Amino acid sequence: MKIKKTNVALPAIHEMGRKIQQLSAETGQEYLFLQRGINSVVNIELNEVVKSIDFNSKEIQTYPPSQGRAELREAINNEYFGGKTDISCISICGGGMPGIDNAFQITDVRKIYLPVYHWGNYHNAMKIRKIEYAEYDSFESLNKIISDIKDCAVLLGDPGNPFGNKYDENEIFAMIKKLNDNGTVVFYDSPYRRVFYDKNDNFYQRLLDIDNLVILDSFSKSLGLSGQRLGFVHSKNAEFNHEMAVRLAFATNGTNAFAQILVEKLLTTEAGKKAVTDFKTTTVAEITKNIKYLKEAGFIANEFYHESVPIGIFAIVNVSEDVLLENRIGSVSLSKFTLSHKQEASKYSRVCVSVNHNKFVEFFENMKAKI
Repeated sequence: MKIKKTNVALPAIHEMGRKIQQLSAETGQEYLFLQRGINSVVNIELNEVVKSIDFNSKEIQTYPPSQGRAELREAINNEYFGGKTDISCISICGGGMPGIDNAFQITDVRKIYLPVYHWGNYHNAMKIRKIEYAEYDSFESLNKIISDIKDCAVLLGDPGNPFGNKYDENEIFAMIKKLNDNGTVVFYDSPYRRVFYDKNDNFYQRLLDIDNLVILDSFSKSLGLSGQRLGFVHSKNAEFNHEMAVRLAFATNGTNAFAQILVEKLLTTEAGKKAVTDFKTTTVAEITKNIKYLKEAGFIANEFYHESVPIGIFAIVNVSEDVLLENRIGSVSLSKFTLSHKQEASKYSRVCVSVNHNKFVEFFENMKAKI
């Protein structure tokens, strides 16, 4: 059998997860799983929410519409866009990655520009799809090449991965608008934003006047539902939305109906809203304490936060992946998040800060006493 090979390796977090599970089993010692990109402070409490779901209903036991259930898209419109967009602009996908992958394929551009430090799945998806990509250092560097990227796209993440950093709202809005006015497509990938914001956040509403823009979001982080694999894509371009619906139809025949109904309940019912609020409140409190600890203990890599601030769910520490592993802390080397700065980045690691604060401090204090 002949195989069309991607020549792309599985994500580094998979290998690190396997490694520390094996080490834990062999040594009988506890390891801190900070290589993962999930909120692990608490689980979202779903028991009350699922009581209102009829598992024998046609809505769950038949194929959902390819673009997603209208009820969920309306709930997203109200929650994220203040009811000011049209649900035809919203497509439901099986998590953030399928949304990103399809958006990259649909948009006809010469090249996609990624931040120098970025989530590796971006360039891996483009490598598989044979899409040309390049890197940019900063907003300043984008401004310098603005005239050369009219027929290109730029990916912006805020809060970002791997840094967990947040830019000033007006600064990032101005950058998006400048790119749009230049004729450059913007992919705004923001699956972490709603961990820290609620319905009163109007940033997506501000973006509704921008045409060359695709908003990518998911419920894995903001609702703690990584396992349900559900996200959404927003675009004002009718042709883009048609192509997205077609691709989702042939790839999935409709995205998981149960996950769609579950998220709809979380966004619209009293029990759901309480579950979301409780989950976010506890999660953000622990994230905030963990970042504060890293700063005070001298572990945060301040050199990466000159123009932004770390808010989570990740942070960069000035300790290598190997040293962290020696101290039973899982992480991913920052070198796995860049194509051009690997040697320099190998001195640093990305850690997930969305874990129990006391356990987080315990492991880092043990390491601090040794190094």
